[in-house]
Amino acid sequence: MSVSSEKFFISSKGFDDVVDITQKIQDVVSNFSIKNGVAQITLLASTASLITIDDEPGLEFDVSRLLENIVPLNKVYQHDSEWLEGNAHAHLKSIILGKSLNLPIVDSKIQLGSWQRIIFIDFDNKVQNREIIVSVIY
Repeated sequence: MSVSSEKFFISSKGFDDVVDITQKIQDVVSNFSIKNGVAQITLLASTASLITIDDEPGLEFDVSRLLENIVPLNKVYQHDSEWLEGNAHAHLKSIILGKSLNLPIVDSKIQLGSWQRIIFIDFDNKVQNREIIVSVIY
């Protein structure tokens, strides 16, 4: 078994900013010239997430609304009291959705459902530059 890795950065606006990174992930996987394996995609951030979702903008809104119902922006959180950053909600939303994905690679292509795509969501309250590592296990 072998592992190859590549990292890239993504800029975001925060406040539930959604960026489709499906093609970027496929491009990274293609750079390795690996026919079959597993792509492990990891986001090095504690206030953002990686998920797969159907290619339908209404779902992006629904995910944002669901998380706002679970972790409201205007609630008092201990983290905000201690750090005074006002982004505890972003940390908690990120915990709920997660920061990594494992996707199979078949015939040099990441495997997703017909309408599925990979998106990055930044929940923080400011502009950020985030690091993502794609490791391919083959």
